[in-house]
Amino acid sequence: MRNIYSTLLILLVSATAFAQSSEIKKADKFFAQRAYIDAADAYENVVDKNQEVLQNLGDSYFFTNQMENAAEIYRLLFLRHEGNIEPVYQFRFANALRATGENEDADKYMSAYTGDDVNYEEFTKKMDTVVPHVYTTNQVMNNSASADFGIAFYGDKIAFASTRNQERPIYPWNNKPTLDLYSANMSDDGELSDVVLFSENINTDSHESSATFSEDGNVMYFDRTNEDRVKNEEGMKVAHISIYRAEMVDGEWTNIEKLPFSSEEYSVEHPSLSADGSKLYFASDMPGSMGSFDIYVVDVNEDGTYGEPENLGSGINTAHREQFPFISKDGILYFASDGHMGYGNLDVYSSEGDFSEAQNLGASVNSAHDDFAFAVKADEDKGYLASNRRGTDNLYSFTREDYEPPVVEFDDRETNTETGRQQLRDVGKIYFDFDKATIKPESEPTLNKVVDIMKKYPELNIEIGSHADARGTDKYNMDLSERRAASTLEYLVEHGVERERLTSKGYGESMPLNDCTKPRMCSEEQYAKNRRSEFTIMDDEPATEEMEGEEMENNEEN
Repeated sequence: MRNIYSTLLILLVSATAFAQSSEIKKADKFFAQRAYIDAADAYENVVDKNQEVLQNLGDSYFFTNQMENAAEIYRLLFLRHEGNIEPVYQFRFANALRATGENEDADKYMSAYTGDDVNYEEFTKKMDTVVPHVYTTNQVMNNSASADFGIAFYGDKIAFASTRNQERPIYPWNNKPTLDLYSANMSDDGELSDVVLFSENINTDSHESSATFSEDGNVMYFDRTNEDRVKNEEGMKVAHISIYRAEMVDGEWTNIEKLPFSSEEYSVEHPSLSADGSKLYFASDMPGSMGSFDIYVVDVNEDGTYGEPENLGSGINTAHREQFPFISKDGILYFASDGHMGYGNLDVYSSEGDFSEAQNLGASVNSAHDDFAFAVKADEDKGYLASNRRGTDNLYSFTREDYEPPVVEFDDRETNTETGRQQLRDVGKIYFDFDKATIKPESEPTLNKVVDIMKKYPELNIEIGSHADARGTDKYNMDLSERRAASTLEYLVEHGVERERLTSKGYGESMPLNDCTKPRMCSEEQYAKNRRSEFTIMDDEPATEEMEGEEMENNEEN
């Protein structure tokens, strides 16, 4: 009987192992085909997930923007196998964590990957002071059934790419139809109308996307996925992307040709034509690229030939992805990257001049997910971008305004030469009428600036110090200054600042800003400068002699 049980156990274990092996092989096949939705389902059915299964499962979720699932699987991967994992998984785990709002852990893994100290909180605070514009974005359509991205200006219309054509073959990466190019009208409130497929000369059963047009609308460049698949460095068979040129002749797109620097061996994609038609910007992973994709530019000659593609260099390109370039009419290059410090995954950046430096566009346009395919009409401060911040690729319209950041940061302080104490730089003071403690209307902009700073930096605590001029008794002036400090504090509390972060103190007439130390010795204007409230950072308050003495006594007792 014991032998029978042993035999049954062996058979059961063998059957389980065979089933497990079969499930892994099926999942691996999906993964090799970049059928990540199906691969994720198959890997989830594997009971005993080894390191390779966890890596591929995490990647399957990561590449399909299922970031919560990706973070969970990568976390398990590092828990079980840390010390034996390729660095690229630190990068992906950090971006998955960023997308789920786990910024401290994201900093940890991104720091380990880059070898630098990555501090997201410090980065975001800095960005709040340096971005040139603030953006107001609105999703164009609430259409979760299709993926839409890549708007280009096309005369009075727009062109964009979409998976909405249900007659196209299903793309296994995301189980959606292959991409086609559409034209449409766009209303001021972001609604599409008169949506029309480009002709069959342009759209095929392969992907077509990322169009760009000459100023007269008679030349178009666009992406098309190659029919043939070739093995990449990882041994996977992939179909690369090429850029095509088409001409408008008698109302039809014709003379469609692949650009000569396209290839079956690498991708050339996301064209953007300069306003004068002399330069074409694009992304590519061609040999010599610094990362998985770089931004390039090529001269478009008057005779229809092209120069040699030129890599835009390390100011733009990194060891990771730089894609979706857009060159505006005013010569500013916009592009998407996940290699520069940002808010997570692909962010939109700008660069101008010699393209030696990239500037993140800030939190009003970028999210912790992929933000890309930015296009702007600079003269109207309007444009479009794409983002998968809500799960799938969607179009967003935007308007932008010039941004004047507060030149004040948490660590941007100045020392009051009279008191030796640290104050917020450039916030200023508020002033009071003679013998009054009420807030004047002209003081509200300064107080509102203090409110904004306090909300932006929740760890900041301040003292409100208020003062009186020299007219009146010492006691009366002390009481008056305390009422002024109290009214200033109440204004801040009423506008959303937590009371426990504020203290108020009256200094009477003891700290004048000028020599008006006695009654009837100065003009009204001179006295008015001393009737004020000031804002002092509490964290850096220096110890007084009395406090230092108490500290010494405590040390002696201990």
